[in-house]
Amino acid sequence: MATLQLPNESGGTTAVEICPAPFPDCSQHTNWNRTAYAAAHVVTDPLADCSPTLSAEIDWDATLAYRSHLWRHGFGIAEAMDTAQRGSGLTWPDALTLIQQTSRWAKSEGCPVISGAGTDHLDPGKTRTMKDIVDAYRFQCEAIEHAGSRVVLMASRAMAANAKSVDDYVHVYSDVLGALEQPAILHWLGDAFDPALAGYWGAEDTLTAMENCLAVIEANKHKISGIKISLLDASLEVALRNRLPAEVEMLTGDDFNYPELIAGDENGHSGALLGIFDSIAPVASKALTALAEGDVTSFHSLLNPTVPLSRHVFCHPTQFYKVGTVFLAYLNGHQSHFTMLGGMESARSTLHLAKLIELANSAKLFHDPDLVAARARAFFACRGVSV
Repeated sequence: MATLQLPNESGGTTAVEICPAPFPDCSQHTNWNRTAYAAAHVVTDPLADCSPTLSAEIDWDATLAYRSHLWRHGFGIAEAMDTAQRGSGLTWPDALTLIQQTSRWAKSEGCPVISGAGTDHLDPGKTRTMKDIVDAYRFQCEAIEHAGSRVVLMASRAMAANAKSVDDYVHVYSDVLGALEQPAILHWLGDAFDPALAGYWGAEDTLTAMENCLAVIEANKHKISGIKISLLDASLEVALRNRLPAEVEMLTGDDFNYPELIAGDENGHSGALLGIFDSIAPVASKALTALAEGDVTSFHSLLNPTVPLSRHVFCHPTQFYKVGTVFLAYLNGHQSHFTMLGGMESARSTLHLAKLIELANSAKLFHDPDLVAARARAFFACRGVSV
């Protein structure tokens, strides 16, 4: 084991003894009773010019190897979502290449893959008609289905900026969904993740927004296989879940309350499409296996200790949570560097990342304490801190 003296908010240090995970980071095949997709991050090329104004330079071998890691633990892959810095470094042309690469790999491995379609290739500075938005969604959806992936219909910044009422949402979603070859998953991404999505579904009030969302679902229920909710509000998710048509599955995107939502209650449960699965795949896999075997106690004993870590990774400002997922992948040896698209690795503070190590260690996520300690020491030294 290795001990780090991590800086803390009081100006002192906290001694953290890095302990190895109690189970190996190895392949595991499961028969789960919950749908579970991991929204996966991308690994950038550390030698490329990653200024925010340039196209992404992705390390394809490392990026696909990470998807293989998630699949070995039983997870389907949710590709080109916000975890992959979609809309914050990953442009649509780069996202499409990523979707094509992952879809080819997934077909060869038999891995389920779903991919995000949006309108992010539109110029955000221009006013858009509903036809513009329909055409933009269809453009991306057609490319995704041609690549061999199912579609996740992501929330659109253009839609939030230009829609006048719930009728616009019903019209756009009906037109887009009606043109798909296979039913899609909707994604309601809250403004905590993307402030530009405030007022989505045509209402600032979340309860009114939920009613409007249900109106869209009811009008298109045969073209919708599920909906992912990323609002960090468990009670609203349960309320919506209880009112979904039978053919539409709830997939939690609540990185604050996922154990209770996946476990469910007497009225039902949520599947999952989670960014935090990117970081906690080995322990989450064991927890989901325990749940499938009817061992709810073990499910919670494994998964509940990851919640403080997830709440820290996704703390305000939530859109920078990707920093935590990439930092953990680096510490655990899944990539050789801590470099992100657009230089986003600088978006979280030294103290934030120190606390992240402490919480990840408590959740038993580290498999090689010596590697974690060596990489942590090198990283913090670059920020003027000896650990």
